[in-house]
Amino acid sequence: MDFLIEQLPRYLDGALITVQLTAGGSALAFVLAMVFGILGSMKHWLPRAVATVYVEVFRGIAALVLMFWMAYALPLVSGYKLDDTFAAIVALGINLGAYGAEVVRAAVNAVPKAQVEACVALNMSWFQRTRLVVLPQAWAQMLPTFGNLVIELMKATAVAYLIGVADLTAVAQQIRSATGETVLAFTGALILYYLIAQVLIFGMRLLERRANRKLGRIPPGGTGLLALLRPPSVGTKVGVAK
Repeated sequence: MDFLIEQLPRYLDGALITVQLTAGGSALAFVLAMVFGILGSMKHWLPRAVATVYVEVFRGIAALVLMFWMAYALPLVSGYKLDDTFAAIVALGINLGAYGAEVVRAAVNAVPKAQVEACVALNMSWFQRTRLVVLPQAWAQMLPTFGNLVIELMKATAVAYLIGVADLTAVAQQIRSATGETVLAFTGALILYYLIAQVLIFGMRLLERRANRKLGRIPPGGTGLLALLRPPSVGTKVGVAK
């Protein structure tokens, strides 16, 4: 315990970099997932083809290889070198965005067609019906899977040290090399990764319950602390006496 307390400032520095990678990668992945997911749900073949190319290409490339390409191959091709941290964020965001695009496409297509047809009958534009009717319902369906993808992205940041990023894994490696304490060094990293994951899980459950409450899918008052600590109930009906 004394060892971990003594090394805590170094661990926290590494954890901060890990959080930055997770936040940056998640933000980029979210934007790409929404753009290409919506394109993939359109009726016209061209936007669907663009979305399919992006999804199939970047789902088939390992995040680590893409990270190496951004850090080492891109400067040779373009003559411009990205910062190591930024290169890791771009690689993780592009890779996870491809998975997220399929989540968005499936959620948008799951919205009942009758509602879309009703919007057309009301003379709503594509943008209006997408923003006001389709996305609010699809959003609630996307969130559980998005939460899993964010956790996976956070864990994928552990390989960023291979391109020189001083993240939590890099700090654990440095501490192990300096002290020879392999078990304790990686135990500290393990604990911090777990804590970061729990914070992300809590945040995603909060978003899930907020989205479901707006759609009337959970009872009023079902967003307290204890409710957030347990998974959302399935099949709960509002206003039905038990």
